[in-house]
Amino acid sequence: MVKYVSILGSTGSIGRQSLDIISRLPEIRVAALTAGTSVERMAQQCRQFRPELAVMATEEAAKALTEAISDLPTRVSWGEAGLIEAATIPDADCVITAVVGMVGLKPTLAAIRARKRIGLANKETLVCAGELVMDEAEKYGAEIIPVDSEHSAIFQSLMGCGDKKEVKRLILTCSGGPFFGMTREQLTAVTKADALKHPNWKMGAKITIDCATLMNKGLEVIEAMRLYRLPLQQVDVVIHRQSIVHSMVEFVDGAVMAQMGTPDMRLPIQLALTYPERIPSPVEGLNLLTCGSLTFSKPDLENFPCLALAYRCASQGGTACPAMNGANEEAVALFLQDQIGFYDIYRLVSQAVEAVPFLQNPTLEEILEADRLARQAVRALRDPACV
Repeated sequence: MVKYVSILGSTGSIGRQSLDIISRLPEIRVAALTAGTSVERMAQQCRQFRPELAVMATEEAAKALTEAISDLPTRVSWGEAGLIEAATIPDADCVITAVVGMVGLKPTLAAIRARKRIGLANKETLVCAGELVMDEAEKYGAEIIPVDSEHSAIFQSLMGCGDKKEVKRLILTCSGGPFFGMTREQLTAVTKADALKHPNWKMGAKITIDCATLMNKGLEVIEAMRLYRLPLQQVDVVIHRQSIVHSMVEFVDGAVMAQMGTPDMRLPIQLALTYPERIPSPVEGLNLLTCGSLTFSKPDLENFPCLALAYRCASQGGTACPAMNGANEEAVALFLQDQIGFYDIYRLVSQAVEAVPFLQNPTLEEILEADRLARQAVRALRDPACV
């Protein structure tokens, strides 16, 4: 079990649930917290957990937080430099990376180089720079323990597996989101409010939209390839509406190991903090007598083309993945601002990927540039009527 934790993105969904777990574990202290611009919520967290360092995204928010907690010994910083300081603060032996988007890449790399345990909830880090990140983790001996429910399920299903040659394939489960079974014609009329109604999970807005388009599952396919160093051909997706089986591993002898549980993110968060130990948690146990039937089906790649696009980018590799991720972040932001329609997300992302020059073995700087160019392309390609 870890002793001191930094949480990057403490005011978001994963960050708040991480703090909920920590509040029940007196053995664990908080070293640093970071947030965007939610000053009031951060101030409340600082008063409860008394971190050494609190970091806000902007200088303005940092000044407001400084005033709000002037009676506390907590030091306040801001921006990317503050994020990196929080990720590398000496006391912390674990960093929960719960920030959304590419902003998590540099702090994660910094934490790895500081030999911290990484509780990875920022999938963009591996989607955009997975090979670089995993190489650095191996070089510095940093543990990466996934917090996403699907990757935590695979992590747990692989416990005791001595050789990845024993693995035939990873099977990621997908709820299908709020629009499962809908036709393209029906999907053209869906709204932001519709897309934010996930049937099983309570999450942040961006990941909830990604679940509606199935882009989230595409990102997880790429993440699984990088995290477990397996080719695309060994990573599959199945629709599992009930979100009880969180993912599975099929082995070469035909055995399939699955991790099951109620859909509650606190379970994988707690495991990332206590591994290799398991301790009682606040998560309600799974009742097999009342959870109902468990069903599985193929994903609909025709009506949900973002998943197919992610497969193509995963196959291509290189800068295709960071370009797709950056374009998707930009397009989803536009959708959440009611500036584009649901299917415009796929249109803009696919066009932006084509517009960004492709490089096969990019450096970190080239990955960041592909991200920048993809975002720029989305803004240029969107419907002029929305500008």
